[in-house]
Amino acid sequence: MSCAPARFSAADDPWIDVRSGTAYRQVGLRELFLDAHTIDDLAMPAAPSASGLLRITAAIAARITALDDPALSADQWNDRRRTLLSSPGGFEPAAVNAYFDTEAHCFEVFHPQRPWLQDPLLASQCKAPSGINKLVFGRPSGNNLAWMSPHHDLDPVPVPTAQALQHLLIHHYYGASGGGTPRTVGHRAPRHLGGRSGPLRSTVSFHPLGRTLHETLLAQIPKLTREQTGTDLCPWEDPAPPAPDAPPAPVTWPGRILTGRSQHALLLVPAPGRGSHVSDVYLTWATERPPLPATDPYLVIHTAGNTKSGPRRYPRRADADRAWWRELDALLLAPDEHRAFRRPEIFDTLNDLPDDVRSSLRVRVHGFDQDGKVNNRRWYTTITPPILAWAQENDPQRAERIAECVAAAEHHAGRLTYLAGQAWKDTTDGPGHGPPGKKSSSPWTAPARAAYWPLAEHAFWHLIDQPDLSARHAFATAAEQALRAATAADRVRLRHAARAVAAAVAELHRPPRARPGQEDR
Repeated sequence: MSCAPARFSAADDPWIDVRSGTAYRQVGLRELFLDAHTIDDLAMPAAPSASGLLRITAAIAARITALDDPALSADQWNDRRRTLLSSPGGFEPAAVNAYFDTEAHCFEVFHPQRPWLQDPLLASQCKAPSGINKLVFGRPSGNNLAWMSPHHDLDPVPVPTAQALQHLLIHHYYGASGGGTPRTVGHRAPRHLGGRSGPLRSTVSFHPLGRTLHETLLAQIPKLTREQTGTDLCPWEDPAPPAPDAPPAPVTWPGRILTGRSQHALLLVPAPGRGSHVSDVYLTWATERPPLPATDPYLVIHTAGNTKSGPRRYPRRADADRAWWRELDALLLAPDEHRAFRRPEIFDTLNDLPDDVRSSLRVRVHGFDQDGKVNNRRWYTTITPPILAWAQENDPQRAERIAECVAAAEHHAGRLTYLAGQAWKDTTDGPGHGPPGKKSSSPWTAPARAAYWPLAEHAFWHLIDQPDLSARHAFATAAEQALRAATAADRVRLRHAARAVAAAVAELHRPPRARPGQEDR
């Protein structure tokens, strides 16, 4: 008696966590779009998985609504989106079903030729799978020690397919460089995973968040901003099998730029049964060719000084210790070629939204604090209040004041870090002693910074409504209070501490050398 093949559809089987009011449930992609106007928000437990899913659903939303038509002018595109946002019934059910029922679109997770977001060639090109623990973030795998988890490779525990798909997205977007299963292509020797990590690794994303998922998905769709070349296809729309040694396809809009830049290849192995669980995975490199340059529309982009090859552009790194208000300058200021950072491109389209949508629009922040290679620290997520009224296009004075206050807060955080270390050095070595350039590890620095940021946040919200107050003085005072709190015990216990801290406080309040005509703000 033959067993029925494993089956799980990313379109029709539940795997996406959503929230409607206080009710939580799982849906597939089709139901996600059909019910988007009744769903408040995604409720994915892992922020990087939600970040990847938002990009996938943005591409699908563009397809369903025909907002992926490069022939639309900017005004036509904006008018069409405004019309769609005014629909009380959400996405047109006929358009949703037509997209997911298209024969060329494959959403089957265990399809033998076109598994969703996977490479079926890995079963023959890899000698052995990588182990299910390699798939699941948070589980130790290989020779890593199981400090905080009961899982280990000697007794691998299968995971529900719904959970496996969420971790599949994390690898595609935030995957590590190196450490995968060797892969043999043609007659060449087996190669390990190359030195390229996922396209979003160690970044923080900023996503518009509407009152319903319907508003969120329409606000998420990026506008075409450059000339389009080639046919735009998402991986599940492309009938051609993955080709690891082929040149990369052009990074077209919106499908490939949002869903087609993964540097990892995976293949899920179903557990015995009907496809409800995954027991193993193949995880390796996806392509031998370097990726083509592309700008993700949800990332803040920094520009460094000129190098031999021109200015270097790179995304803002995720920092789990960084409060969301410290990102406001990068979200509110309009693009300026003289500024060292640029807000996410998706924010350029938000002022064209209907007034009721724009005034209530919040921002969902998804970050994954990682190094550039293999180590993961922490993922995080937060939601801002409605902030578009403060954008430079709507309130230039408020936007500039916010940027000024954020810059002053960051400047004094750096000064506090340096002066806490210098004060400790003067305390232990005596003022002016110690070899030049010697760095002393200060036990005051971390507690001073930890005490500073809550004080700085309180000062920030007070300052943005008081344009006549000096931001420099307010944050210098916050830094002084933090330094005194961190050194309170040692100023009594250590001989030179009080004098060293007093000198550091004086430096915190010392005004910078003003440029001609520059006021002290």
